[in-house]
Amino acid sequence: MTHVRNAAMVLVALLLLVAGVWTSWNSAQHVLLPKGREHGTLTVTGCTEERCDGRFAPEDPGSARRTLTITRSVAAEPGQTLPVVVKPGTDEGVRSGWGGGLHAWLPFGGALLLAAPLVGGGLRLSRTAWTMAGTGGTLLVAAFFAL
Repeated sequence: MTHVRNAAMVLVALLLLVAGVWTSWNSAQHVLLPKGREHGTLTVTGCTEERCDGRFAPEDPGSARRTLTITRSVAAEPGQTLPVVVKPGTDEGVRSGWGGGLHAWLPFGGALLLAAPLVGGGLRLSRTAWTMAGTGGTLLVAAFFAL
């Protein structure tokens, strides 16, 4: 019976981690693999609860200026200029640089924190659990200070 319990704990922990990576990769791929994507700066003009809109100024002088949206973070305020990478085929931008990269991996940091008690308590792997919790917490704190 302990093997079934351990297998269930492993599956739940893996599900949490895979979901965190999957969710993070949706934005992180544009920050980590920026070649061939449009780069520029976004001057925030207004924000709602979930998104911020602004005027996009591309680095390439041949590209047209247009309005983009980004996911709202506590660091985005009207009038602020942010470096962004445009998601191909959309009018949605993703913050670039260290702050944007760390912000994109926030769901994975949360998944590490959620999976740590399962690994520590359920599987009795306390060192692994503390490492997961420390890594997740460090990622969250680093994103907070980078933004």
